[in-house]
Amino acid sequence: MSSQTEQELCCSVCHDIFRDPVILSCCHSFCKDCLQMWWKEKTTHTCPLCMKIPSSSNPPVSLVLKNLCEAMLEEKAARGGAPETAAAAEAPETAAAAACEALCSLHSEKLKLFCLNHEEPACLVCRDSKAHNNHRFRPIEEAAQDLKEKLQISLQCLQEKLKLFESMKANSELTVEHNRMQVQYTENQITEQFKKLHHFLFEEEEARITALKTEEEQKTQMMKKKIEALSRKIAALSQTIRATQEELRAEDSLFLHNYKAAAERTRQQPLLEDPEVVSGALIDVAKHLGNLAYNIWNKMKEMVSYSPVILDPNTAEAHLFISEDLTSVRQGSKQKLPENPERFDSYSVVLGSEGFDSGIHSWDVEVSSDGVWSLGVLQESLKRKGQSETGFWEICLQDGTYTAASPPLPSKVLQVQTLQKVQVLLHCKKGKISFFDLDTNTLIHTFKFSVTEKLFPYFETKTKPLMILPSTISVNADRQLLRSKKFAPSFSLHKHV
Repeated sequence: MSSQTEQELCCSVCHDIFRDPVILSCCHSFCKDCLQMWWKEKTTHTCPLCMKIPSSSNPPVSLVLKNLCEAMLEEKAARGGAPETAAAAEAPETAAAAACEALCSLHSEKLKLFCLNHEEPACLVCRDSKAHNNHRFRPIEEAAQDLKEKLQISLQCLQEKLKLFESMKANSELTVEHNRMQVQYTENQITEQFKKLHHFLFEEEEARITALKTEEEQKTQMMKKKIEALSRKIAALSQTIRATQEELRAEDSLFLHNYKAAAERTRQQPLLEDPEVVSGALIDVAKHLGNLAYNIWNKMKEMVSYSPVILDPNTAEAHLFISEDLTSVRQGSKQKLPENPERFDSYSVVLGSEGFDSGIHSWDVEVSSDGVWSLGVLQESLKRKGQSETGFWEICLQDGTYTAASPPLPSKVLQVQTLQKVQVLLHCKKGKISFFDLDTNTLIHTFKFSVTEKLFPYFETKTKPLMILPSTISVNADRQLLRSKKFAPSFSLHKHV
């Protein structure tokens, strides 16, 4: 082997004969260890000679080059290290470079250009042909680099969308599991309440459980369809991403041959709409458990306990725990709950299950004389996620001070000593909400406003529990609903004979 051939078999980094030679996509070869040491000192993996970014960070070993180097070392050893004679072996990097080059299918010339108009590789003959008249061209290396960067951006977009779909799928699966737990819990409560009633209520119990199961089936099927749709979209996105990644690892010429199809695939996928959390996906526990005993009693015409407001657990912030009868709330450790649109995430708030935009409504709440709490009403349009600065009317206790607040109006310090039972009276027609101290039968504060949408009772506690007190009710022969209360300011209902 000649000295010229020996120079061609030397690594340009260590200037010695190749050891475990690897070949990059730009067709330059280096010792495997030399290349790794070079990359270790650089922030970006580039070719030490041409500074291009290779298509793979794990380049393949060149077996042809390795065999040539081993043959040269054996010949040098046999001759005692003397310079080798000329050999007929072709320079390995030249052979590797030739293997990397593609030829034009029309003119059998090397593809050295890229037509920007047709978005395809071309040879020098193609450039001068009628088919490419007045077209713009770029060197194939520059075009490949530019289009790889463009495709990389599209790939990142697809990867982000894939994460979004996977997150939404996980939340949907959690919703199904949470629905199962809600169904189990609700069924237990329904059964327990029915045990306290007479045996002839068995048919009513079965009817309500059937309704619950029907809702479970409907919402489970809805979420399963949602999950299946998400799975299909995830599979499609994953397949597109894998195909795009394979295209990016291909050699420049092959990459440019397939670029139009790859780019079209990536352009189609971002047109998919982003997944949305399904509203109303959770079991409507309040519908099945709310005022359950009252509704049954209304059919039986007997005295029962009735709560004017039922808490909706689907709106409760993750630290809040609702009692079995849905009439009291306390704070505890954070629970793992589905990300449903109805739930608050920044305030320790739970809403009543029913909103009001007409009529007169009142409810009594047992509060603590210390700690931090607030109660009142809020508008249906008030956002459940993040901070809210307006759209609610409340009285609250914080740092030992009672205040009335309705931003953006300034808060007012209330001249009260201690509150244990508070009545909230909402008069929609007059646009008033009043708060009364039930123990002293005195008015605490009144807000005046225009009722333009439904108002929901809301309860917030950060320490002690809040409990909605039951009302005593009766039904006469005409089935008119009456309420007997110790104190009912502004209005009262009397028993009819």
